[in-house]
Amino acid sequence: MDAPSVKCAVCGTDTIPHEIRPFSMVSHPVDDFIRAAVPEIGPDAPVCNRCRSLYRRKYVESALTEEKGELSSLENAVVESLSKEETIARNVDAMYNERLSVGQRLADRMAAFGGSWTFIIIFGSILVIWIAVNSFLLMARPFDPYPFILLNLVLSCLAAIQAPVIMMSQNRQEAKDRLRAEQDYQVNLKAEIEIQHLNLKIDQLLQHQWQRLLEIQRLQLEVLDELEDGRNGATSAQK
Repeated sequence: MDAPSVKCAVCGTDTIPHEIRPFSMVSHPVDDFIRAAVPEIGPDAPVCNRCRSLYRRKYVESALTEEKGELSSLENAVVESLSKEETIARNVDAMYNERLSVGQRLADRMAAFGGSWTFIIIFGSILVIWIAVNSFLLMARPFDPYPFILLNLVLSCLAAIQAPVIMMSQNRQEAKDRLRAEQDYQVNLKAEIEIQHLNLKIDQLLQHQWQRLLEIQRLQLEVLDELEDGRNGATSAQK
């Protein structure tokens, strides 16, 4: 004689008893979905295997959809954190050159010219010509006879003018190097903060995914147990 059927409290269909479980035995993530569909369901209300499988699938679909949303929000958070402020990297040379006065630009060019091979060749040629003219071409009436006092005066004046110009240029180069160092520090600091932020987000995401995988694994084990119980119940009914 067949056992009397039991009406499922969720779908309302008549089901054989061995495919029925009380609502209190439904796992937690799934029972929220069933309670949302049937608010008046009680802990002892019968729930059939088909309804449990249906709402398990709904839970997994919802979890996967939410997971995709979390991935999207993570990407948006990273993009927002990167674009919240303007790019820190700047062209330090261009920024510094915009603030230079005409005198400072002239001093930098003089310092650059004074430290070049062009200056050495030109100045060396002038010295050779000066000495040759006063020693050989104008031996009778040289304008700067030996020991070339006028040449020494010119060299002293040139050194007196060139030294402070070079020092001013070096001071500005030092300020530019300091500005470049501050710029590098800001870029490195932002990169470090962003990397830490990404690592934290990835750790949180992995932890959350691991919890989801454990929940899905538990649901799969419940399905296997129910299939085993259903097979045992069918075998008992045949006997």
